[in-house]
Amino acid sequence: MDRFTRRIGGASARRPWAAIAAWAVALLLVLPLAGTVGGAFADDLVAPGSRSAKAMELLEERFPDASRGSAVAVFAAPEGERLRRHREAVDAAVARLAEVEHVASAAGPFTAGALSPDGRIGVARITFDVPVMDVDPGQIEALAEAIEPARDAGVVAELGGDAVFLNAETETSGAEAAGLVAALVILVVAFGTVVAALVPIALALVAVAAGVGSILLLANAMDVSTAAPTIGAMIGLGTGIDYALFVVARHRENRAAGQDNATALSNAMGSAGSAVLFAGGTVVAAMAALALTGLSFLTSIGLSTALVVAFAVAAALTLLPALLALLGDRVHKTWRRGRKRPAKRTEDTAWWRFAHRVSARPWRHLLAASAVLLALAAPALHMETGFPDAGDDSTSTTHRRAHDLLAEGFGPGFNAPLFVVADLRGPGADAGDIPGLARRIAADPGIVAVGEPRTSAAGDTVVLPVTPATGPADDGTSETLARVRGLLPGHAAVAGGTAVTDDLTGQLADTLPVLIAAILVASFLLLMVVFRSVALPLKAAAVNLLSIGGAYGVVVAVFQWGWLGGLFSLDGTLPIASPLPTIFFAVLFGLSMDYEVFLLSRVREEYEATGDATESVARGMAATGRVITSAALIMTVVFLGFVANPSPLVKMMGLGLATAIVLDATLVRMVLVPAAMALLGRATWWLPGWLGRRLPRVRPEATEPPPGPEPEPGPESGPESGPALAPASGSR
Repeated sequence: MDRFTRRIGGASARRPWAAIAAWAVALLLVLPLAGTVGGAFADDLVAPGSRSAKAMELLEERFPDASRGSAVAVFAAPEGERLRRHREAVDAAVARLAEVEHVASAAGPFTAGALSPDGRIGVARITFDVPVMDVDPGQIEALAEAIEPARDAGVVAELGGDAVFLNAETETSGAEAAGLVAALVILVVAFGTVVAALVPIALALVAVAAGVGSILLLANAMDVSTAAPTIGAMIGLGTGIDYALFVVARHRENRAAGQDNATALSNAMGSAGSAVLFAGGTVVAAMAALALTGLSFLTSIGLSTALVVAFAVAAALTLLPALLALLGDRVHKTWRRGRKRPAKRTEDTAWWRFAHRVSARPWRHLLAASAVLLALAAPALHMETGFPDAGDDSTSTTHRRAHDLLAEGFGPGFNAPLFVVADLRGPGADAGDIPGLARRIAADPGIVAVGEPRTSAAGDTVVLPVTPATGPADDGTSETLARVRGLLPGHAAVAGGTAVTDDLTGQLADTLPVLIAAILVASFLLLMVVFRSVALPLKAAAVNLLSIGGAYGVVVAVFQWGWLGGLFSLDGTLPIASPLPTIFFAVLFGLSMDYEVFLLSRVREEYEATGDATESVARGMAATGRVITSAALIMTVVFLGFVANPSPLVKMMGLGLATAIVLDATLVRMVLVPAAMALLGRATWWLPGWLGRRLPRVRPEATEPPPGPEPEPGPESGPESGPALAPASGSR
């Protein structure tokens, strides 16, 4: 692996302008194509093979109008008044709604009888001539302009419904850009030079631009989730900056050791570059594993994020060496003047001393760090999952205000309609049974109304609209749904938002253990092949699970329990979005492996040089501590920038990722890893000889140590711990 990255980096460094031109051409091809032939984003939340999927298929097949997009305009008179006093203004607004492009019909509250019992709130139902996901933000803006005169007449007017909730243009807070600025400051402090700090930022932006453009092109070939570009950009920014940071830091280290620029760059690409390739490949594999869920929207998120990370790796291996070759020593010049300070000896660094302190009392540190992580993870045992709906969005959005008005005027269940779909072609099906079925459903205590049955044009399908007593995200609605399903004959099924999301939540719960097992097995095999060890992959899996559990617990405490909710601009508590645990595990496990690979690559180098298990960990931490800490700080501020996003899902992602990175770079890398490796000793690198002979030889570090002054022996070095006692059987 190191030979491959050395060669590809060397080719870019020898022809830097050709490498830069290739990237420029790629961007000039991808971005315009994405703008012209790129597809639209859509969230297909139907769980394949589920009962709700069956009902949805019947609706689309037998009721063609059901596939059209719909929205509502909600009108409310001032307190103490009836809406009929403002009928002229409301009717005029409904007439303007009907004139908006792609609106097939608009039925006002007075003609359709959609008035609340107190007469204060009314609903106009809007039907489009295109599917719900084909309604664009421009049309929603036109609807908002159409109801504006009603507001001027003193009527509260808001837009809601699926078409508005799913397609409204998402506002951004600007905090994402602030995260990039903070990352730049961290890089300047870490490198002491603006040029070296700007290079990783530039590379990350190039990778994200190419990746997001590719996601748009992917959307032309398959359904891609609306969350995919945001999640891809979030992960791409963090990994893009980090991968460039690791290579630049190793290049600077090699230059400080006296190597000329070409040799320093070649060795950096052979060591840090190969680690970048392996770490990025691990993230790509973890994200691609989301396809195991069998859900198209998660598959699209996984593939989209994998695309962006792949571009981040490619930029670090090709574009970065070209830039470093052109910039030469200018990338390392600082603003400080005068004589350079002599480099610190390894033994003089805080990282080296701390590693030895942990290794001296490994059990104490291992148990203390594990206790903290387990305490943070404890809230995750009480995680309640569900799908965020319009009622979970910010009150600054019109669909949230419409949701609240509908719940106030018609009850919370008005926002969670269910549709019982009966296939009269099925065995034993009889249209005469429908009235009795409607009466049994209406008798359920969780149902407030059963509407008039609608029969398809062919007379072979009947739909019963059902209104529950509770809202979309309420546990009571799920319980009511389960009871209603128990009343249905085999030829009937339930459609509607709650039915779809409940089935999806169930499938996610069923497939999460499969995903976790697949990622753990794949990571174990990869680490075993690369580091030629059995114990080390098991240790890596255990500590990574602890940090991921801690992140889960923090997200539950903040969003579900409301702890420090005001700090994150939350209006109330929220269930954890059902897809989040699955997405989290894939993303967090992949990212945590980044730091694992970079640290262990350096530890392995030191172990092969000294044969001292404890000293090699201390030296590895000393060599990578500052860089990994800087990388973790950068990822943290980038991810925290997304916490200010109005979307609850993005907020949860940002906080969870930031938490996991902090835990991974502190308790895991600084305490758990050295403590566990101290307890394992040389067994860390044990590999059975028979297995070592059969495994391919893949190395994430340079095969040749960079030339330069020999490192001074550590305090535990000696004849007994030298290369003669090096790697166990099969590890070389």
